[in-house]
Parts: sequence; structure tokens; C-alpha cells
Amino acid sequence: MNAMHTVDSSAAPTIKHAVKVPILDVHDVTVAYHRKPVLWDIDLTLTQPCLLGIVGPNGAGKSTLIKAILGLVPLVSGSVQIFGQPVTSQRKRIGYVPQRESVDWEFPVSVLDVVLMGTYGSLGWFRRPGATEKAWARQCLDMVGLRDLEDRQIGQLSGGQQQRTFLARALAQQADVYFMDEPFAGVDAATERAIFSLLVNLREQGKTVLVVHHDLRTVPAYFDQVALLNVRLVGSGPTATVFNEGNLRQTYGGRLAVLETLSQAVEAQERTK
Repeated sequence: MNAMHTVDSSAAPTIKHAVKVPILDVHDVTVAYHRKPVLWDIDLTLTQPCLLGIVGPNGAGKSTLIKAILGLVPLVSGSVQIFGQPVTSQRKRIGYVPQRESVDWEFPVSVLDVVLMGTYGSLGWFRRPGATEKAWARQCLDMVGLRDLEDRQIGQLSGGQQQRTFLARALAQQADVYFMDEPFAGVDAATERAIFSLLVNLREQGKTVLVVHHDLRTVPAYFDQVALLNVRLVGSGPTATVFNEGNLRQTYGGRLAVLETLSQAVEAQERTK
């Protein structure tokens, strides 16, 4: 029988375990407009690359949550970190696709000009995009199927083409975390499929994508993570567990108009399990 030996722990080398820094850490965030809370005590942490859908009724604070994370609206309380640092120090790692309604489409810039704006973070404000940046911008336009429209003024595009232009700008940033405010709104089925394919490709590259989304029926197919929001965070986590009828009813309340859609969405979720 082998004898047991006592190990002098004081002589053993110290083993340091690497601590994985969350991709996104939203802690105790509250936002108010005119003293009325529109987000209340939000906690949301992402530790793995994912496609996350932010879902809730109109007025739930979905767009405000994205703006709060990005520092575009002031916080009443709480904090936000991306990769363990304040958002202000991580701008180069963040891509943002706003709602189409917030963009001045009459501004006299071409499709290529808009996409080139995505390269400014790496260039700095005192260098103009050169041949390398233009080649990359055109490659991003190829990804969204708009290469033939690079010289067109953005106001002359269809809604789906406008959305693809801003997706191309986000791609040009080569960010690690993307925030997209209703990228599927007002687009046709072909554009929606193309956008979804791009989002999946980003996730497969190890990127994290947070998407404000309104169509409950497509949530199970589109997102591996979901955040159910109605001023407060009702639930967040894997879609397969969080996207259930109880949580959906709590998120949407007794709104009869959405109950049938909720039922369809839950049935779709069950079919994907």
C-alpha cells in the first residue's frame, strides 16, 4: 500500500485562474424621462458570443436600453461595461444600427460614403479614407448586396436598401459587439432573410449581436438568447427556456391583441426543441 505524503502548501506555487470578463455587464440601470422611469433596475450580463433578441411591447424601453448601454441617454442609476471597461473607452469595438426613422435620409451622401463612415474609428478624424478603406467598404457592400448602388444618394433607396446600407456601415467597423434597433422593420421577406444570414455569420465569427425585435413569431428561429422587457427585465437567457408563455404573458400583460401571437410564438418555440 502506498504511503500518503503531506504536501507543504506554503511551498507550492500560486495558481492564478483567469477570470473571464463579461462581454456586456449592465448593472442596476434605471433611466427616466421627465421623472418617469422608462427602464427600472435592469441587470443583464452576457459572457458568451450570441444573438440576443430584445423583445417587449411598444413603450417597453427596448430602444432606450440600447441607447443607455451606448451612453446616448443619461442613467439615473447603474453602470454599463463592455469587456470590463466603460463604454466610452470601447467605442472601436461597438457597432450600432439605429432605427431608420432616426436618420436624415435627405443628407447629401452616397451609399459608399455612409459605409466609409464605419472605418473612421480605426482611421481617426484627421485621416481620410484611402484605397484600402474604400476596398473594404465595397466588400461590405458586396456582403449586403448593394455594390451596384454605391454612388446612389441614400434618400433614393428603398427601405430595405437603406437598412442594408447601415448594416454595411456596421460591418465596416469590424466591431466585436453590435447593437441593432429593429433592423427587420419595414423590409421585405428577401431582405429579412439576408439580414438574418448576416447576423448568424457575425455570431459564427465570435461576435455578439443585440437586436431590438418586434415579431414574436420569429424569435425562436432567430435568437439563441432573449431578453423580455417591459420597463423591468422580466427574464433573460437562452431562448429555449426564457421564451415561454408565462414570461410572455408577464411581459405583455393582458393585451388581448397579442395573445394569439403569443400562442403561435410559444408553439414555434416548442417545435424547435
